[in-house]
Amino acid sequence: MPETQNRCPWPGIEKPLYASYHDTEWGVPVYDDRTLFEFLILEGAQAGLSWYTILVRREGYRKAFFDFDPLKVAAMTDFELEKLLQNDGIIRNRLKVFSVRRNARVFLAIQKEFGGFNQYLWSFVGGKPIMTRCRHFKDIPVTSAQSDALSKDLKKRGMSFVGSTIIYAYMQATGLVNDHLTTCWRHQAVQQ
Repeated sequence: MPETQNRCPWPGIEKPLYASYHDTEWGVPVYDDRTLFEFLILEGAQAGLSWYTILVRREGYRKAFFDFDPLKVAAMTDFELEKLLQNDGIIRNRLKVFSVRRNARVFLAIQKEFGGFNQYLWSFVGGKPIMTRCRHFKDIPVTSAQSDALSKDLKKRGMSFVGSTIIYAYMQATGLVNDHLTTCWRHQAVQQ
């Protein structure tokens, strides 16, 4: 980021990993199913925690869950999942760990039904990113009609850790929504 440009306030400047994530990934439209699966799992793991807590464990999650290959994750055994509860490279919450396998199975079913998870996901926003125009952090919503609908459908299909707030954060991360502040140098870059 050029020194003269502003950034959204949430990554701060004291955590370079957070700032780098903001500057290179957050809000950029994602169409790759594997990356969409990765963010779905990471956002679910974040429930009740800070995103930074998950971001610093991202490599641990990649190792634990076969680089987010949904086929391999869907085939994980109870023994493998139990073993992960001892892995300090991830959040060792039993419900969250076991939900990864269940969510992978639903993810694969959605891929099969829609010809790709990205086709399913992007249909909730009409195939193009929602461009918000917030100037202040307090004005950014935590849910939307689209996150409500997507959350409801994912739950109906059997996923867990996909409440509307988690799904809205997922939509922000994967670029379905551009919630960079209009004063942030990334707002215009992501929009283009």
